[in-house]
Amino acid sequence: MASVATPAAPGAGGAGSGSPSPPPAASARRDFYWLRSFVAGGVAGCCAKTTIAPLDRVKILLQAHNHHYKHLGVFSALCAVPKKEGYLGLYKGNGAMMIRIFPYGAIQFMSFDHYKKLITTKLGISGHIHRLMAGSMAGMTAVICTYPLDMVRVRLAFQVKGEHTYTGIVHAFKTIYAKEGGFRGFYRGLMPTIVGMAPYAGVSFFTFGTLKSVGLSSAPTLLGRPSSDNPNVLVLKTHINLLCGGIAGAIAQTISYPLDVTRRRMQLGTVLPDSEKCLTMLKTLKYVYGHHGIRRGLYRGLSLNYIRCVPSQAVAFTTYELMKQFLHLN
Repeated sequence: MASVATPAAPGAGGAGSGSPSPPPAASARRDFYWLRSFVAGGVAGCCAKTTIAPLDRVKILLQAHNHHYKHLGVFSALCAVPKKEGYLGLYKGNGAMMIRIFPYGAIQFMSFDHYKKLITTKLGISGHIHRLMAGSMAGMTAVICTYPLDMVRVRLAFQVKGEHTYTGIVHAFKTIYAKEGGFRGFYRGLMPTIVGMAPYAGVSFFTFGTLKSVGLSSAPTLLGRPSSDNPNVLVLKTHINLLCGGIAGAIAQTISYPLDVTRRRMQLGTVLPDSEKCLTMLKTLKYVYGHHGIRRGLYRGLSLNYIRCVPSQAVAFTTYELMKQFLHLN
């Protein structure tokens, strides 16, 4: 995605000096475009995940049937965690999450713009389908780059007060590396993650982008406003951004949720007593379905997922759109 060019001042250079050089401010904006795009995506990811960190912790505990909370529902678990572990227990693993989510969000949003441009210019694919393809590729790229950090974050979030296997992020990295086969241990559950992320990210970006383009073309005055950094670019109003992001997240999460459950159980690995039955994606899917069924197994915690995915995606897309204006990316 190219930055918007700034016209040169009239009369710059002499009559025989050729094309005038761009103003320093415009040149700096071009020079640091990728860095600003990286920061915008990272900030968007951090804001989104911090908003729903307590819900994320409870989701992990329910998905993997933690023996302290497996008999509880979503809201009961949200009340039980603070009683057993204090209110900070709801944010357990969030430090590792922030270390992971900044590069994850940055890579995902930045690579989405890059892939979208690549697919349009090199493959000649446009319309709405290029958003679906670019979103899927961006999600997979971000997952592969940051998966070890997600592995550590899940292990820390699964721990309950008084039963700590890991004392912190560094200790978790060292323990997994030493006891679970070196670097391979950090990529346990990668396949279901990639398989699940492709439709999730693709549908998420596709839905948001389609809602945005249709909304701005159908009702530009009602739904849109000029961008603060470039009045020639029309952007959605903030509350419409939040609504479109929430709808995109809800649809995408519903499609990919069984694979998310599979990924979590594989990531927890040796922490679970039935880990030898969850060594591959297909074995894990069969085990969860056979022992817990669809509603209590493959879709366990889905009600919580709806509650968390709507604000998460709403905040992510809205923050990214606002950061693009703040950092002059339009």
